[in-house]
Amino acid sequence: MVAHTEVKVPVRVDLAGGWTDVKPYCTDFGGEVVNFTINKYVTAKFGESGDVAYEFDIPANSGLGTSGSLNVARITLLDENNDMSSDEIAEAAYQEEISSGNRCGRQDQWAAAHGGFNRFMFHGENVEITPFQPARSAIKWIRKHMLIAHTGISRKSGDLQEKIWNKYELGDKEVTEGLHQIRHATRKIVDALQRDQRQLFVESLNAVSSGVDLIDASINAPFVSIIDPLIENGSVMAWKALGAGAGGCAAVLCHPISIKDVRQKLTESGWQLIDWDYDTTGIQRK
Repeated sequence: MVAHTEVKVPVRVDLAGGWTDVKPYCTDFGGEVVNFTINKYVTAKFGESGDVAYEFDIPANSGLGTSGSLNVARITLLDENNDMSSDEIAEAAYQEEISSGNRCGRQDQWAAAHGGFNRFMFHGENVEITPFQPARSAIKWIRKHMLIAHTGISRKSGDLQEKIWNKYELGDKEVTEGLHQIRHATRKIVDALQRDQRQLFVESLNAVSSGVDLIDASINAPFVSIIDPLIENGSVMAWKALGAGAGGCAAVLCHPISIKDVRQKLTESGWQLIDWDYDTTGIQRK
């Protein structure tokens, strides 16, 4: 079999459940995540000297799981005989990130490897891919009304992860309550997407953000000066920080008649709008 010389892997947008895929929460209670991949990629290819070189369609530390996608791309590139399954690649990418000292969950690697809309269940070290098919009309609605914007705010997800999990392990009730709320909202978002219940989707996405506030208000704090006025005037129905938050990208769900205005306001605030569409392929080998 001819070895591939280039691998392209998508990044993901986490709608709900992020944080619950991280140990020890997923060991104590089980985690659930709903996410989808977009047509922004990390590409790995062999350089002239035989080393692996990378290209990014979006900045690192964006909150879109770029490090997970990078590891998936590298491991796939080095799998010359295509011996590894998508799950094996995802797990190897997760272990690579953990061994580098980055505390994280498994959603990024699994989304990058599989592509499309996903509902993942996390039980300790095990990942279950749950059959999940959003209504086509719901998919189109999200594509039309959801803006993804890079804020330009730097983020240190590792430091934030350690702070929050230390609080969790000390029995902080608000952190645990916030994680439970996020997990519960994930199930509602699944229902909303499958039945195209748009008001339920809005309510559930807002519940995710309020759950994040319970975990640690500093996660959403960098975004609120821009987002809150848009919520108050009805232009934005819901929003969430992507990834571990505290910078990077935000997903902003606009009121149908306010999309143009929100785009203008976010741009004027210095946020960079990402022109996105869905990815359905996951790993692409050349």
